[in-house]
Amino acid sequence: MIGPYQRRVPARQIAARGPQKERLPDARLEEAVGLARAIDLDVVQSGIVPISQIRPATYMGTGKVVEIAGLVKSLEAGVVIADCALSPVQQRNLEKAWNAKVLDRTGLILEIFGRRAHTKEGGLQVELAHLTYQRSRLVKSWTHLERQRGGFGFLGGPGESQLEIDRRLIGERIARIETELDKVKKRRKLHRDSRARVPYPIAALVGYTNAGKSTLFNRMTSASVLQADMLFATLDPTMRAVQLPGGMKIILSDTVGFISDLPTMLVAAFRATLEEVIEADVILHVRDVSHEDAEAQSHDVEEVLTALGIEPDEEQRLIEVWNKIDRLDAEARTRLQNRAERKPADQRPVLVSALTGQGADELVKAIQARLALRRVVLDLVVDPSDGAGMSWLHRHTEVMEKSLGENGKMAMTVRVDPARTATVKAKFSMH
Repeated sequence: MIGPYQRRVPARQIAARGPQKERLPDARLEEAVGLARAIDLDVVQSGIVPISQIRPATYMGTGKVVEIAGLVKSLEAGVVIADCALSPVQQRNLEKAWNAKVLDRTGLILEIFGRRAHTKEGGLQVELAHLTYQRSRLVKSWTHLERQRGGFGFLGGPGESQLEIDRRLIGERIARIETELDKVKKRRKLHRDSRARVPYPIAALVGYTNAGKSTLFNRMTSASVLQADMLFATLDPTMRAVQLPGGMKIILSDTVGFISDLPTMLVAAFRATLEEVIEADVILHVRDVSHEDAEAQSHDVEEVLTALGIEPDEEQRLIEVWNKIDRLDAEARTRLQNRAERKPADQRPVLVSALTGQGADELVKAIQARLALRRVVLDLVVDPSDGAGMSWLHRHTEVMEKSLGENGKMAMTVRVDPARTATVKAKFSMH
């Protein structure tokens, strides 16, 4: 495992700046090693390779290429992972120089996603990303790609080269998968439409991989989604209904974790899944505040949200959840709490430990308060004999208060989604 990083700013200057968006080389390499171990690779050696400029042919300088070649031979390594994005030419040249399979960051993440996708939808999305990546790797680097098949008849022309055939076959498979994913997208829209008929707001968990989303999801829903101290432990999205104090019910959605330099083809392939985030009423951005690169990780998540059309400063939808406070000592927790309280009320994060449950009640209150901002409060008068009407209100609105008046009528205060306001008013003769 090698980390060929361009160091734009000295590490001591980065560290001295405090919260920053530029990632520390050591943290980047540690994450890359974690990615490799996530697919059961035995990492025998890892190290940072500082480079001053990127070489078009081999990414790094000739001296480093030769040095690593000797290391690969002595360790008898079969795979070398470079934590960077290699061009097809760079990958081919390094494989020749090192006599080993070379995998770049994009290829490594795709391998992990391939292992983690268990549903048909997840498999289709990963395969689409894989094929898009492979198509970009089809270069004339092997002799079998230079063979040509003749045309029809005895004097057929040169026909298609193997390279062209491979490209065509991949293109046809991509088209078929995209058609399947269009069907998935339509099914998801139908599911969202059916949920819209029942006024259950959606809260979506997003965050950097291994930030503790699945642990928090299990804590809030009493579910049993796989949780592990591992990058991309879960991939396929999960949704559960959660009853909040006061009777309000929401749908909580656990989504795939994000990561720095997330391949664009993965963002595109998983767009059908991530539409659950786009459509969510509340977005919970779960952060691992115990991580040394917490600020840089937060910035990476914000970039993906922006790519999905979600502005990170949407105060009414976004709640920052500062997770893993159980890993901090008392002094660090106090500093973090003071930092959170200095923020404006509508941007104030919630400190939690998904593992111990600390702060979970405060998070529920924050979700309720945020949802309340988007809902309309109506005062209704209902005949007590109208059991069907009151039952309808309990099913389709949040009943906040009810009392029997002196006139024998039931006074009810309900909170309702703006899209359903007109229906409630019409049903109960409000003008």
